[in-house]
Amino acid sequence: MEDVWDLVVVGAGPAGSAAALRARQLDPGCRVLLLDRAAFPRDKACGDGIAAHARQELARLGLPGLLDDHRPTPRLSVTSPGGAHVSAVVARPNHVVPRRVFDARLVEAARARGVEVRRHRVRTLTALGGHVVIDGHLVARAVVAADGANSAVRRLIGVPPSPDRHTAIAVRGYADVPPDDDEQVIVMQSEAWPAYAWSFPVGDGTANVGYGLLLPMLRQTGRPGREILHGRLARLLPLLGEIRSPVRDLRAHHLPLSSGRPVPGAGRVLLAGDAASLVNPLTGEGIYYALLSGRLAAEAAIGSPDDPLRAYRRGLRGALGRHLRTTDVLALAARSPGFIDAAITVAARRTEVFDLLVDVGLGAGTVPPRLAAAVALRWLKNLT
Repeated sequence: MEDVWDLVVVGAGPAGSAAALRARQLDPGCRVLLLDRAAFPRDKACGDGIAAHARQELARLGLPGLLDDHRPTPRLSVTSPGGAHVSAVVARPNHVVPRRVFDARLVEAARARGVEVRRHRVRTLTALGGHVVIDGHLVARAVVAADGANSAVRRLIGVPPSPDRHTAIAVRGYADVPPDDDEQVIVMQSEAWPAYAWSFPVGDGTANVGYGLLLPMLRQTGRPGREILHGRLARLLPLLGEIRSPVRDLRAHHLPLSSGRPVPGAGRVLLAGDAASLVNPLTGEGIYYALLSGRLAAEAAIGSPDDPLRAYRRGLRGALGRHLRTTDVLALAARSPGFIDAAITVAARRTEVFDLLVDVGLGAGTVPPRLAAAVALRWLKNLT
């Protein structure tokens, strides 16, 4: 067996790279190994949206200028299932950066900070005293599993996959748009609700476009997933703005929603990002959760080596506890499209409600009672 690593991170996406970066930030002398089965740069099916909360996490990791060469998207347009509409300038602009670019930059930043990066597919995991042995020869004091929605490490430690009722599926592609397009567009659909299509301009004359819905709703159709996802995206494209080319590079992906999140690890193995089912159930946003959970996992592994899981759970609870409880409740309420119609109607009239919806959907916001009451009142009025 090799020498002991202080931390082995499996998966070099945002969650894994954040964990590796934070570990070296906390202890520049610690030995950190970052594993991924792919070579970077590589494509990853995703909406590519990077909101203000995610940029804050990048700054905490010592990478405040990572996105400076990408133009922000200052506007957000949302249409509800019943046709209510709001279009406004967000309090803090978002960015849209293809994962092929974003993830590769994070990996290179980790390598520059002294993290060893290897291409490797994990097949076995064994607890051995106060260590974890990976594939019989890699020995770690702690492991962060950040290997995505279909996490191999999650399976190896006996944590079941996200239940279908808490899993969404989406298709993503790219299309040409006007070079000056600076508005992210979300069009919700009453058919197979909850479901929506999106167009997120990258800033270079292309946009990330896609369509997603809950996995059980897809299966209820009894038709091939490709037919449903591609067909509904094509049908909704005219509602997403001036799309100037056929959609290319279509790829589907699963989104394990935080409403079905499991225990965040076992022993010295900590789950982060999609592997921990940390995807916002209202919007499908996951990059902020990935960066945050990766950072917290590293803090637990380096700062509490005797019991990293307890420290990690405490960190997650402090950073996301109230927010995740909020999104759990809102996800239940959102099963009624009328609730979303009411929320968007109120957001179109009240800037603070619009800002709150953005904060809850893309960050770590919670809902003050007075604003919840305003949406509930509108919902009741719509029902009468």
